[in-house]
Amino acid sequence: MSVTSADNAPIVQIDQITKRIGSKTIIDKLSFVVPRGEVFGFLGPNGAGKTTTIRMMVGLMSITEGDIRIGGYSIRTHFEQAIRHIGAIVENPEMYKFMSGYHNLVHYARMFPGIGKDRIQEVIDLVGMENRIHDKVKTYSLGMRQRLGIAQALLHKPDVLILDEPTNGLDPAGIRELRDHLRQLTREEGISVIVSSHLLAEMELMCDRVAIIQNGKLVDVRLIKELVDDGGKQRVAFEVASIDQALALTAGHSAAAEVEGNDLILILDKQETAAWNKRFVEAGIGVYSIRTTTKSLEDQFLEMTGSDPIA
Repeated sequence: MSVTSADNAPIVQIDQITKRIGSKTIIDKLSFVVPRGEVFGFLGPNGAGKTTTIRMMVGLMSITEGDIRIGGYSIRTHFEQAIRHIGAIVENPEMYKFMSGYHNLVHYARMFPGIGKDRIQEVIDLVGMENRIHDKVKTYSLGMRQRLGIAQALLHKPDVLILDEPTNGLDPAGIRELRDHLRQLTREEGISVIVSSHLLAEMELMCDRVAIIQNGKLVDVRLIKELVDDGGKQRVAFEVASIDQALALTAGHSAAAEVEGNDLILILDKQETAAWNKRFVEAGIGVYSIRTTTKSLEDQFLEMTGSDPIA
């Protein structure tokens, strides 16, 4: 057994895992790591294998080949040691609806040694449920149940929190609350959060890094800031009098250009933007406006995976 204890070591290491069911390969030699103290997004089209991977991470599904290490421990060979590092909500949090939120937490805490009233109160404060914790769960909104589920998953002080589609059914205010709480967890508790979601705009706001898979294979792992920042250059939209003339001019200078409506899009830094404005004016092409745009995570995702629907 090899256990990595260095603070800078990844909390999750997925090494060449494969999952086959019969003759069908669901996950094909998937490898990536999750750093400590980050919100890590897990993205992919329908049927890409996100939930299957998460189920293997938490021991709900066996691994055909490869290994997953949590906190340095193998899920396959040292399951109990590995699973102690994990708090997870797969699909929806399940609670006793006839009990209060507080008594649900007390009941769950009995499963782990050493969890006292102080820790229960800590997680209640952490997820902002002080005012409703003694109400029965049946009176909670879906967003409140999600928060109670997160509190439950945090009771034993895990190093990594895994949430499978945690924003399902939440309204915009609930999604924003969840996003803020996850950010708070990484700052104040120092844990890593793995989030699977189909809401790309929210993932862009929520995550530090994303892994994208398609057909059970890894497409890429990127920092969010790398996805929306092209080495200091930006997408610059020139609203011009004549798209055809502007395109002809860019072709003469070997500049890659796109057309969006009445705009000509170029990838430029600040100095290049000024130079191109000057070229257009000197060529007699009217420039009505110049503005910067950025490619969203959704734009980047579709470029990497094609136009498949996402889940």
